[in-house]
Amino acid sequence: MDVITIESKAFRELETKIDSIAKFVTDFKPATVENQDETWVDNYDVCSFLKISERTLQRLRTKGLISYSIISGKSYYTISELKRVLSERLVRRNEECLQELIKNHNLYAEKRRMNKGKK
Repeated sequence: MDVITIESKAFRELETKIDSIAKFVTDFKPATVENQDETWVDNYDVCSFLKISERTLQRLRTKGLISYSIISGKSYYTISELKRVLSERLVRRNEECLQELIKNHNLYAEKRRMNKGKK
């Protein structure tokens, strides 16, 4: 094992630099410039937070009252489309349900980003 010695002044400077880098990394939050209305959510989130059944959501799709996309057999909806559905009173829920959906989706997305960074 090698022993490296440095002056205490140089050690303190190094320690200060490391602390400032660590603070920057922990305080850094990526700028989320994405438009919230263009966020995509799945069936489960929509049904859970708007408190509707999967069958009700299916009826809206079948009648062409809500636009959606299917990716790998799973249906996705944009937040802007859900806002439109609520404003047209196709689903009788208040804005709080939608805000809860957005908040929980963001928490889930943040958790996934953090887990990807650990790998």
